[in-house]
Amino acid sequence: MEVLFSDRHLIAVRKPGGLPAQADPTGDPHLLRLLAPAFPHDHALGLPHRLDRPVSGVILVTRTKEALAAMSVLFQRRAVAKTYWSIVSGQPPESGVWEHALIHDTRNNKARVANDTSGPVARTSFRTLSRGDRYALVELVPEGGRFHQLRAQCAAAGFPIKGDVKYGARRGEKDRTIALHARSLAFRHPFTGEALHLEAEPPEGGLWRALSGGGQRDVDPEMPV
Repeated sequence: MEVLFSDRHLIAVRKPGGLPAQADPTGDPHLLRLLAPAFPHDHALGLPHRLDRPVSGVILVTRTKEALAAMSVLFQRRAVAKTYWSIVSGQPPESGVWEHALIHDTRNNKARVANDTSGPVARTSFRTLSRGDRYALVELVPEGGRFHQLRAQCAAAGFPIKGDVKYGARRGEKDRTIALHARSLAFRHPFTGEALHLEAEPPEGGLWRALSGGGQRDVDPEMPV
C-alpha cells in the first residue's frame, strides 16, 4: 500500500483492489490491520467511508475518534468530492448524468433499479476519457454514496464495469477485482482548514495503462499491453 498523505489526524492510502478495508467474514488481512504496524501509537484507526473489496484507489483512514467523527460529518454533508475512474464495456456517450432510483436488495447483497421512481434518486455525472474497441475509460462523479451506486448505475445504463459479474460483466477477473478505481478525494481538512486533493494512480498494466494514457486508443482488450 502507498501512503498518499499523513498528519496527526488523517492517513490517505492507495488501496489495492482485492484488499478488504476492514475485517470481514473471510478473516483475510485487511487495510486497518496492515496499517497498524506502521502507526503503532494509533489505537483508534477508523474508516469514515468505504471502498468495496474489489475496488482500488484512495481511501481515508482517521487516527483518532475526534477525526473519525469530524470526517464522518463531512461525508454525510457531501462536503467531500469523490471522483472515480472505471473501465466499462461498450461505448458510452461523451458525457452526461445518470439518474436511477436504487434500492438495496439485501437478500442478494446488491443494488437494483426500483420500478417506483418516487423515492430518492441516485445521480452520477460521467465523461468518457478514452476508448478502445470494446471498452472505454470513464470518469464518474457521484452525488452522495448509495450502496453499490456506481456499479449498479453503469450496469443500468448498459455499460457494466469490466470484471463485475454481479452487475452484468461477461466474465470476472482472475484476481476477483473489478475495473473501478477511486481516483481522488477533495475536501477541506476539518482541523487545519487546508484544502486537500488526494489522488491515487490507477492500477498498472493491461487496459488501465492503455486507456489511461489519454486520447482515443485502438486497444485489443484481450491482449497484454
